[in-house]
Amino acid sequence: MTKSLLLVGVGGQGTILVSKILSEGLLEAGYDVKMSEIHGMSQRGGSVTTQIKFGEKVYTSSIAEGEADVLVAFEKVEAARYLPLLKKTGALVVNDEEIYPLPVLSGLEEYPFDVMEELKEKVGRIKVLKASEMAKELGEPRSQNIIMLGALIKALELEEIDWVELIKRFLPQRFHEVNIEAFNRGLNL
Repeated sequence: MTKSLLLVGVGGQGTILVSKILSEGLLEAGYDVKMSEIHGMSQRGGSVTTQIKFGEKVYTSSIAEGEADVLVAFEKVEAARYLPLLKKTGALVVNDEEIYPLPVLSGLEEYPFDVMEELKEKVGRIKVLKASEMAKELGEPRSQNIIMLGALIKALELEEIDWVELIKRFLPQRFHEVNIEAFNRGLNL
């Protein structure tokens, strides 16, 4: 059976790094994996999405409307933007963070502060994380993506893969300790 994962965020949140770690771990576990990423205007705080499918045999990474088993959102408005791709029975893992896009920063639009309530109304299986706050507590705000990775691994029940080794492989040594702690915090949520 093929699983479809959609990871969404804003440029600079580490969405692509998490996708690469995840895909590599799934490959090493023997799954057929297909991944595609879209950067958009990520250098300017724009949307970043990654579509990953894994299973015994996968033919495409493309996820159609209502097909994603899990939607992982590193920012809550991005969760709302891509919600139509989530299955009705799918799970949403969302970071309770607000990153204001340019139209909001320039005063042309308002940030939808009620977005989390809307998500909770529309999705039956939702896990809200305060990953950004947790990462700041660890002293490394950039580790919020690895907290999200840990929560995703728990949701997918893929704990048997050596994720710590993969984190070490993808990150410089000086960031190993804090990111392993971040991963474990996400895994234990």
